[in-house]
Amino acid sequence: MNKDIPTAQYERVIMGIDPGTNVMGYGVLGINGKRPEVVVMGVIQLNKLESHYLRLNRIFQRVTGLVDQYLPDELAIEAPFCGKNVQSMLKLGRAQGVAMAAALARDIPIAEYAPLSIKQSVTGNGGASKEQVANMLKYILKIPQERMPHLLDATDALAAALTHFYETGKPQMEKGAKSWAQFLAQNPDRIVKR
Repeated sequence: MNKDIPTAQYERVIMGIDPGTNVMGYGVLGINGKRPEVVVMGVIQLNKLESHYLRLNRIFQRVTGLVDQYLPDELAIEAPFCGKNVQSMLKLGRAQGVAMAAALARDIPIAEYAPLSIKQSVTGNGGASKEQVANMLKYILKIPQERMPHLLDATDALAAALTHFYETGKPQMEKGAKSWAQFLAQNPDRIVKR
């Protein structure tokens, strides 16, 4: 195990990104078995850069740096939601694309999740507030109050990573089965009786 790599002790590492053009959140989960653990979470401040292109460059540089530092196996990113302001949507889509390009440049596979799906996965309520998501993450991942960030973009990113952990842990039907009943009929040896 390489002690210089902060995630070397984990079997799997998932990075989450909450894209933004003023503040971009990131979070990294380390996984051993079925137990997720917070490695790091934070934000990339972009609002001091006046040019949108400079912000995109900073996103690329910082996400590349985070990928190189934490060596994630996968990246989970929040999909832009459809708003009424087309210009904001375009800028947010560019920020997301640049973050994805930084991960792809290091051959990191990407999963994209809608904000509603992330909230539903973490809190059980697709209409949950950012504060409710943060509080549920604090409870689920046993995050001490002093480690909770002031900007909730960081917890939103961590929520994307946790959603990916949950989604990739779900059992999948094998090809050829059209329903769970058909799958069980084809695989009676997989039924565990208690």
